[in-house]
Amino acid sequence: MKTVQHDLVVLGGGPAGYVAAIRAAQLGIDTACIDENPRFGGTCLRVGCIPSKALLESSHLYEEASHGMSEHGVQINGVELHLDKLMSRKEKIVDTLTGGINMLFKKRGVTPYQGRGRFRDVNTIQVDGEEPFLIEAKRILICAGSHPAKLRSVEEDNDRIGNSTTALSFPDVPDRLVVIGGGYIGLELGSVWNRLGSEVIVLEAMDRILPGIDNEIANIAHRTFKRQGIDFRTNTFVDSAKRNGENCVVAIKDGEAIECDRVLLSTGRTPATDDLGLESIGLETDGRGFIAVDNQFETAVENVYATGDCIGGAMLAHKAMEEGIVCVER
Repeated sequence: MKTVQHDLVVLGGGPAGYVAAIRAAQLGIDTACIDENPRFGGTCLRVGCIPSKALLESSHLYEEASHGMSEHGVQINGVELHLDKLMSRKEKIVDTLTGGINMLFKKRGVTPYQGRGRFRDVNTIQVDGEEPFLIEAKRILICAGSHPAKLRSVEEDNDRIGNSTTALSFPDVPDRLVVIGGGYIGLELGSVWNRLGSEVIVLEAMDRILPGIDNEIANIAHRTFKRQGIDFRTNTFVDSAKRNGENCVVAIKDGEAIECDRVLLSTGRTPATDDLGLESIGLETDGRGFIAVDNQFETAVENVYATGDCIGGAMLAHKAMEEGIVCVER
């Protein structure tokens, strides 16, 4: 099996990973960055922050043109939605920004590798792809990121029932969309489809939406989204969600089942550390899958570091970026 060598290998090409790789290269470190996806950028650029904001802007403009201009004395008739063009614009934005990472890698001298990276030992990563190979490095930085949390009672098919990635690319506007989870991800995407014409029902097990966020801000958000037309049902527990032909049925504990066209499961995110080969280097995670690090972002295994969503705390891109920079500078 082919073997290549670098001073630093970054495992994961999301905000923590690609920023750390670029900064390390700027400091003169021979750096490689591995990601299993064809485009670098992680969840944020590919299927998170960036595409969702593109949809938010487009849906806002559509809603304003349809309903919000008359009070300004502007009457617009015959407003039409072309969802395929809206989605094409979103993909173009994603392509531009992910392509920018490739350009920065080339400019700074970061070596990119595409494939699934797993530890073989403390200094070796095996990259599985079309032609598996090994990368040896003095130091390894884990930036594995996170993925949408699942519920065993929700039968995802990534079509009628899916997570935030699925909801970014619905092929049509659902007549009725049920969002399981009243956090910021569900509200963001729920508001997009509500503006585009869907009846949106948000189911939240807590007694308020946006749990963990300042109560006053959450209350303002609740009122704002409610005026927009979103139906909130708090203190609501989902027993199950199943597909029934071209529709879905969401069973509610102590309540009436809800029939809908599509279901968005958005109950948080979990660290993507379950398939990295950590056991081969004796690195354990906590009960939720997070990796413990010290104030230098070093794990319990010498010369193995970790930053970003996989170490816990706020799962936000800008936090991950700063951690990556601090780690390589130290």
